Amino acid sequence: MTADADRPDGVDGTAEGAAPRRRLWWPAALAAAVALALGVPALVASGTSASGSSTLAVPANDSPEAGFARDMATHHQQAVDLSFVVRDRTADEPTRTLAFDIINTQANQRGMMMGWLDQWGLSQHSTATPMAWMKMGHEYQAHDGSLMPGMATNTQIAKLRTLNGRDAEVFYLQLMIEHHKGGVEMAQGYVDKAGNDTEKRLAQSMVVAQTSELQLMTDMLKERGAEPGVPAS
Repeated sequence: MTADADRPDGVDGTAEGAAPRRRLWWPAALAAAVALALGVPALVASGTSASGSSTLAVPANDSPEAGFARDMATHHQQAVDLSFVVRDRTADEPTRTLAFDIINTQANQRGMMMGWLDQWGLSQHSTATPMAWMKMGHEYQAHDGSLMPGMATNTQIAKLRTLNGRDAEVFYLQLMIEHHKGGVEMAQGYVDKAGNDTEKRLAQSMVVAQTSELQLMTDMLKERGAEPGVPAS
Protein backbone atom coordinates (compact mmCIF):
# COMPACT_ATOMS: atom_id res chain seq x y z
CA MET A 1 0.00 0.00 0.00
CA THR A 2 1.08 3.60 -0.27
CA ALA A 3 2.33 5.94 2.36
CA ASP A 4 -1.16 7.45 2.37
CA ALA A 5 -2.89 4.14 3.05
CA ASP A 6 -3.55 4.99 6.68
CA ARG A 7 -5.61 8.06 5.88
CA PRO A 8 -9.42 7.80 5.70
CA ASP A 9 -10.70 6.47 2.37
CA GLY A 10 -11.25 9.20 -0.18
CA VAL A 11 -9.16 11.75 1.72
CA ASP A 12 -6.26 12.89 -0.39
CA GLY A 13 -2.82 13.42 1.00
CA THR A 14 -1.27 16.81 0.37
CA ALA A 15 2.33 17.15 -0.68
CA GLU A 16 4.50 19.02 1.76
CA GLY A 17 4.17 22.74 1.22
CA ALA A 18 1.20 22.38 -1.14
CA ALA A 19 -2.11 24.08 -0.57
CA PRO A 20 -4.79 21.87 0.99
CA ARG A 21 -6.80 20.00 -1.60
CA ARG A 22 -10.55 19.60 -1.84
CA ARG A 23 -11.40 16.27 -0.26
CA LEU A 24 -13.31 13.98 -2.59
CA TRP A 25 -15.03 11.91 0.09
CA TRP A 26 -18.42 12.02 -1.58
CA PRO A 27 -17.98 9.55 -4.51
CA ALA A 28 -17.27 6.57 -2.24
CA ALA A 29 -19.86 7.61 0.34
CA LEU A 30 -22.52 8.14 -2.30
CA ALA A 31 -21.68 4.87 -4.03
CA ALA A 32 -21.91 2.95 -0.77
CA ALA A 33 -25.31 4.49 -0.05
CA VAL A 34 -26.55 3.65 -3.53
CA ALA A 35 -25.23 0.09 -3.25
CA LEU A 36 -26.95 -0.40 0.09
CA ALA A 37 -30.23 1.13 -1.08
CA LEU A 38 -30.45 -0.34 -4.57
CA GLY A 39 -27.66 -2.70 -5.53
CA VAL A 40 -27.40 -4.97 -2.54
CA PRO A 41 -30.88 -6.54 -2.70
CA ALA A 42 -30.02 -7.74 -6.20
CA LEU A 43 -26.69 -8.99 -4.95
CA VAL A 44 -28.10 -11.17 -2.18
CA ALA A 45 -31.46 -12.26 -3.57
CA SER A 46 -31.22 -15.52 -5.46
CA GLY A 47 -33.08 -18.77 -5.76
CA THR A 48 -36.59 -19.78 -4.79
CA SER A 49 -37.66 -21.88 -1.86
CA ALA A 50 -40.01 -24.86 -2.11
CA SER A 51 -42.86 -22.58 -1.02
CA GLY A 52 -42.14 -20.21 -3.87
CA SER A 53 -40.74 -17.39 -1.72
CA SER A 54 -37.40 -15.84 -2.52
CA THR A 55 -34.40 -16.78 -0.42
CA LEU A 56 -31.27 -14.87 0.45
CA ALA A 57 -27.88 -16.24 -0.52
CA VAL A 58 -24.94 -14.47 1.09
CA PRO A 59 -21.52 -15.18 -0.46
CA ALA A 60 -19.16 -17.24 1.65
CA ASN A 61 -16.15 -15.54 3.19
CA ASP A 62 -13.80 -17.37 0.80
CA SER A 63 -15.99 -16.98 -2.29
CA PRO A 64 -14.92 -15.26 -5.52
CA GLU A 65 -17.57 -12.62 -4.75
CA ALA A 66 -15.99 -11.66 -1.43
CA GLY A 67 -12.42 -12.11 -2.69
CA PHE A 68 -12.93 -9.93 -5.74
CA ALA A 69 -14.65 -7.18 -3.75
CA ARG A 70 -11.81 -7.06 -1.20
CA ASP A 71 -8.91 -7.33 -3.62
CA MET A 72 -10.24 -4.93 -6.23
CA ALA A 73 -11.03 -2.41 -3.51
CA THR A 74 -7.37 -2.55 -2.45
CA HIS A 75 -6.20 -2.33 -6.07
CA HIS A 76 -8.51 0.64 -6.69
CA GLN A 77 -7.30 2.49 -3.61
CA GLN A 78 -3.76 2.59 -4.94
CA ALA A 79 -4.96 3.93 -8.31
CA VAL A 80 -6.73 6.71 -6.42
CA ASP A 81 -3.58 7.45 -4.40
CA LEU A 82 -1.35 7.57 -7.48
CA SER A 83 -3.79 9.88 -9.22
CA PHE A 84 -3.85 12.30 -6.30
CA VAL A 85 -0.06 12.41 -6.38
CA VAL A 86 0.25 13.25 -10.08
CA ARG A 87 -2.60 15.74 -9.94
CA ASP A 88 -0.39 17.99 -7.83
CA ARG A 89 2.85 17.32 -9.72
CA THR A 90 1.80 18.72 -13.10
CA ALA A 91 -0.26 21.50 -14.62
CA ASP A 92 -0.93 19.45 -17.78
CA GLU A 93 -4.68 19.46 -18.27
CA PRO A 94 -5.07 16.06 -20.05
CA THR A 95 -3.09 14.32 -17.30
CA ARG A 96 -5.02 16.05 -14.54
CA THR A 97 -8.32 15.21 -16.24
CA LEU A 98 -7.35 11.54 -16.51
CA ALA A 99 -6.28 11.51 -12.86
CA PHE A 100 -9.53 13.16 -11.78
CA ASP A 101 -11.57 10.61 -13.76
CA ILE A 102 -9.70 7.69 -12.19
CA ILE A 103 -10.10 9.18 -8.70
CA ASN A 104 -13.86 9.55 -9.09
CA THR A 105 -14.56 6.31 -10.93
CA GLN A 106 -12.45 4.04 -8.77
CA ALA A 107 -13.41 5.69 -5.46
CA ASN A 108 -17.04 5.23 -6.51
CA GLN A 109 -16.57 1.57 -7.39
CA ARG A 110 -14.55 0.95 -4.24
CA GLY A 111 -17.38 2.37 -2.16
CA MET A 112 -19.83 0.00 -3.82
CA MET A 113 -17.68 -3.05 -3.12
CA MET A 114 -17.13 -2.06 0.50
CA GLY A 115 -20.87 -1.52 0.86
CA TRP A 116 -21.60 -5.00 -0.50
CA LEU A 117 -19.18 -6.64 1.93
CA ASP A 118 -20.79 -4.76 4.79
CA GLN A 119 -24.29 -5.83 3.70
CA TRP A 120 -23.13 -9.43 3.41
CA GLY A 121 -21.85 -9.25 6.99
CA LEU A 122 -18.31 -10.01 5.82
CA SER A 123 -15.07 -8.36 6.88
CA GLN A 124 -13.63 -5.83 4.48
CA HIS A 125 -10.22 -7.38 5.04
CA SER A 126 -8.97 -10.96 4.99
CA THR A 127 -5.86 -12.92 5.91
CA ALA A 128 -6.19 -14.89 2.67
CA THR A 129 -3.51 -14.45 0.02
CA PRO A 130 -4.61 -11.74 -2.43
CA MET A 131 -6.32 -13.18 -5.50
CA ALA A 132 -6.33 -16.71 -4.07
CA TRP A 133 -9.99 -16.89 -5.12
CA MET A 134 -8.87 -16.82 -8.77
CA LYS A 135 -7.13 -20.20 -8.34
CA MET A 136 -4.50 -19.33 -10.92
CA GLY A 137 -2.19 -22.14 -9.85
CA HIS A 138 0.47 -19.71 -8.72
CA GLU A 139 0.73 -16.88 -6.25
CA TYR A 140 1.90 -13.35 -6.96
CA GLN A 141 4.97 -12.64 -4.89
CA ALA A 142 4.11 -9.50 -2.97
CA HIS A 143 7.04 -7.16 -2.56
CA ASP A 144 7.72 -3.61 -1.37
CA GLY A 145 4.04 -2.83 -0.97
CA SER A 146 2.98 -4.30 -4.32
CA LEU A 147 0.35 -6.81 -3.22
CA MET A 148 -1.13 -7.82 -6.59
CA PRO A 149 -0.19 -7.73 -10.28
CA GLY A 150 0.06 -4.20 -11.61
CA MET A 151 0.36 -2.52 -8.23
CA ALA A 152 3.22 -0.06 -7.88
CA THR A 153 5.86 -0.60 -5.23
CA ASN A 154 6.47 1.80 -2.37
CA THR A 155 9.77 2.73 -4.03
CA GLN A 156 8.01 3.64 -7.28
CA ILE A 157 5.41 5.72 -5.48
CA ALA A 158 8.13 7.55 -3.57
CA LYS A 159 9.86 8.29 -6.88
CA LEU A 160 6.64 9.68 -8.40
CA ARG A 161 6.41 12.08 -5.47
CA THR A 162 9.81 13.56 -6.42
CA LEU A 163 8.94 14.27 -10.06
CA ASN A 164 7.29 17.25 -11.68
CA GLY A 165 5.86 18.22 -15.04
CA ARG A 166 6.48 15.94 -17.99
CA ASP A 167 8.60 13.54 -15.92
CA ALA A 168 5.73 13.06 -13.45
CA GLU A 169 3.23 12.62 -16.30
CA VAL A 170 5.32 9.96 -18.04
CA PHE A 171 6.05 7.97 -14.90
CA TYR A 172 2.43 8.13 -13.76
CA LEU A 173 1.20 6.91 -17.14
CA GLN A 174 3.73 4.07 -17.14
CA LEU A 175 2.71 3.02 -13.63
CA MET A 176 -1.00 3.33 -14.37
CA ILE A 177 -0.78 1.28 -17.56
CA GLU A 178 0.67 -1.61 -15.56
CA HIS A 179 -1.92 -0.99 -12.85
CA HIS A 180 -4.78 -1.18 -15.35
CA LYS A 181 -3.38 -4.35 -16.92
CA GLY A 182 -3.46 -6.00 -13.50
CA GLY A 183 -6.93 -4.64 -12.82
CA VAL A 184 -8.30 -5.92 -16.14
CA GLU A 185 -6.83 -9.37 -15.48
CA MET A 186 -8.47 -9.52 -12.06
CA ALA A 187 -11.83 -8.19 -13.27
CA GLN A 188 -11.90 -10.66 -16.15
CA GLY A 189 -10.96 -13.40 -13.71
CA TYR A 190 -14.05 -12.61 -11.69
CA VAL A 191 -16.27 -12.37 -14.78
CA ASP A 192 -15.19 -15.92 -15.66
CA LYS A 193 -16.11 -17.21 -12.18
CA ALA A 194 -18.99 -14.93 -11.24
CA GLY A 195 -21.95 -16.31 -9.35
CA ASN A 196 -23.53 -12.92 -8.88
CA ASP A 197 -24.93 -11.03 -11.86
CA THR A 198 -24.72 -7.56 -10.31
CA GLU A 199 -21.09 -7.89 -9.29
CA LYS A 200 -20.33 -9.48 -12.66
CA ARG A 201 -21.73 -6.44 -14.45
CA LEU A 202 -19.49 -4.19 -12.39
CA ALA A 203 -16.45 -6.32 -13.24
CA GLN A 204 -17.35 -6.30 -16.93
CA SER A 205 -17.64 -2.52 -16.87
CA MET A 206 -14.13 -2.36 -15.37
CA VAL A 207 -12.74 -4.51 -18.17
CA VAL A 208 -14.29 -2.31 -20.85
CA ALA A 209 -13.41 1.05 -19.27
CA GLN A 210 -9.86 0.20 -18.26
CA THR A 211 -9.07 -1.41 -21.62
CA SER A 212 -10.15 1.84 -23.27
CA GLU A 213 -8.02 3.87 -20.86
CA LEU A 214 -5.02 1.65 -21.62
CA GLN A 215 -5.12 2.83 -25.23
CA LEU A 216 -5.62 6.44 -24.14
CA MET A 217 -2.62 6.31 -21.80
CA THR A 218 -0.45 4.62 -24.42
CA ASP A 219 -1.30 7.44 -26.84
CA MET A 220 -0.54 10.04 -24.16
CA LEU A 221 2.88 8.48 -23.61
CA LYS A 222 3.66 8.62 -27.32
CA GLU A 223 2.73 12.30 -27.37
CA ARG A 224 5.40 12.77 -24.69
CA GLY A 225 8.02 10.76 -26.56
CA ALA A 226 7.80 7.80 -24.20
CA GLU A 227 6.65 4.19 -24.29
CA PRO A 228 4.86 1.85 -21.86
CA GLY A 229 7.01 -0.06 -19.43
CA VAL A 230 8.14 1.01 -15.97
CA PRO A 231 11.88 1.79 -15.92
CA ALA A 232 13.97 -0.15 -13.43
CA SER A 233 14.39 1.84 -10.24
